[in-house]
Amino acid sequence: MPWIILIIAGLFEVIWASLLPATDGFTRWLPTAGFVASLGLSMYLLSVATRTIPIGTGYAIWVGIGALGAFIVGVVVKGDETNPAQVLAMGLLVAAIVAVKVTSAH
Repeated sequence: MPWIILIIAGLFEVIWASLLPATDGFTRWLPTAGFVASLGLSMYLLSVATRTIPIGTGYAIWVGIGALGAFIVGVVVKGDETNPAQVLAMGLLVAAIVAVKVTSAH
């Protein structure tokens, strides 16, 4: 169960990272509220998951999910430009996340 909680925490990280530009420097209340809520949930769920999962492992996977998710949202939803080197780097990030999980004792 802690791994599922960690994945959900990572997905909320993707949400808050994706909402950050829409806050316009925290001057727009609705995106700011969504940002604050998703940030709070992400942090809370990360703290719950790391009661069992070691902090280094949990944090690395949480950051990886957030980075990969924000990259995908940027490219697919917001039309950010990408190149083969960035796609390769994201593939390496996925491999690193899997390696951290597979080598974890939990």
